[in-house]
Amino acid sequence: MGGWWREIAGLLLPVDCAGCGSPRTELCERCRGLLGGASSVRRVRPAPEPAGLPPVHAAGRYGDEVRAVLLAHKERGTLGLARPLGTALAAAVGPLGVAGTVLLVPVPSARRAVARRGHDATARMARAAAAALRRQGTPARAVAVLRQRRAVADQSGLDAAGRLANLSGAMEVAGGSLALLAAAPVVLVDDLMTTGTSLSVAAQALTAAGGRVAGAAVVAGPDGPEIPSAAHRRR
Repeated sequence: MGGWWREIAGLLLPVDCAGCGSPRTELCERCRGLLGGASSVRRVRPAPEPAGLPPVHAAGRYGDEVRAVLLAHKERGTLGLARPLGTALAAAVGPLGVAGTVLLVPVPSARRAVARRGHDATARMARAAAAALRRQGTPARAVAVLRQRRAVADQSGLDAAGRLANLSGAMEVAGGSLALLAAAPVVLVDDLMTTGTSLSVAAQALTAAGGRVAGAAVVAGPDGPEIPSAAHRRR
């Protein structure tokens, strides 16, 4: 189903909460609260922590309802969830203390995954987060300057070492983006942090291209040192 038709259908057809299934609401107040806000943002660290990982802040904690919301947006194309997810991301950007204009750079998904889903979930959340920050008075832009330079395997069954081997050297900055990166600091954004490998590889690619990576913001992070990799299907 095309993105425009999904958005129209979401307005016209009865829906259940993407997190808990409560009827006739796309996202109930309880599940919206579980996505977090300024008061719940915390720094999260995986164990072991990969080299080059910038400071990562998460708006909420990864649990059943939050997992369901993230998957509904990413895999089922419930596009109306982009705004509350973007609001959560914007809250996670705040503690990084970036002054002036900030560039929100989404961690890129595999092209085949974007094609299968019919939309780029992380880029959509980044745009929503930038809009939320601008409403709060922070000049922000979402810029999808990273891309995967080669095919990578599905990471859902890989441990931290396997993910690092899978992603090493797999990301690069798109041509023509160097001047943009030189103009303002970068905050990497993603839906979820697991082992931190995707964020560290993305940060290294940006730094190699002259970008100033201030940190990373994610919707959800783990309670413990690491979320089991099979719990959330990663790019």
